[in-house]
Amino acid sequence: MRIVRLWRVGLMVFLGATFFTSGMAKLYAGHHFPGWIGPVWLIEKLQAYQLGMYAAFIALSQVITGFLLLTRRFWLLGAIALMPMLLNILLITISQQWAGTPYVIGVLLLMNIALLLSEYRRLRVLWTDEPYAPRLGSQPRRTVAGHLLWTLGLVLVVAAIFVSYQALSLSYWLVGSGLILAWLSFLADQPRSVATFLPPSAS
Repeated sequence: MRIVRLWRVGLMVFLGATFFTSGMAKLYAGHHFPGWIGPVWLIEKLQAYQLGMYAAFIALSQVITGFLLLTRRFWLLGAIALMPMLLNILLITISQQWAGTPYVIGVLLLMNIALLLSEYRRLRVLWTDEPYAPRLGSQPRRTVAGHLLWTLGLVLVVAAIFVSYQALSLSYWLVGSGLILAWLSFLADQPRSVATFLPPSAS
């Protein structure tokens, strides 16, 4: 069971880092943000067709989706949001006949499907009437304080994009601070008690 958890966390972090850095590299000043998947010039390229705002929206969506996965607090929402994004990217790369890129996107798509299948019990409520019952002690109880810390982390990351055009070094500090805040947001959560999972008693 521990191996399965490590495998799932590995997929979350890898996919999250991949798309987080991809979006940041597109939006950062001079594209001075590390990332292994591109193209970083997407906004400039589409600007010639009056689609620069659309390209910026795609890049920001990659940042937020990657952040959801990378920080793990709302990772399932991130994995769900990543599906249509990956399918769109796959179709674009096929239609543009980018050599090799469709295979890379295909592998990422399979990784995301595997991640979603690992939460089959939770997702099956979408097509069945069977309620979802979490395993005992599987997750802490989320708190408002934890949500606020995570949200502040996301705000710092988005703010870093704008700051990068004025102070590049400071923007990196903001990104790091935002990620650390989001990662540590679980410290504000509370462990679930066994009673939390018991059904209400019949009156």
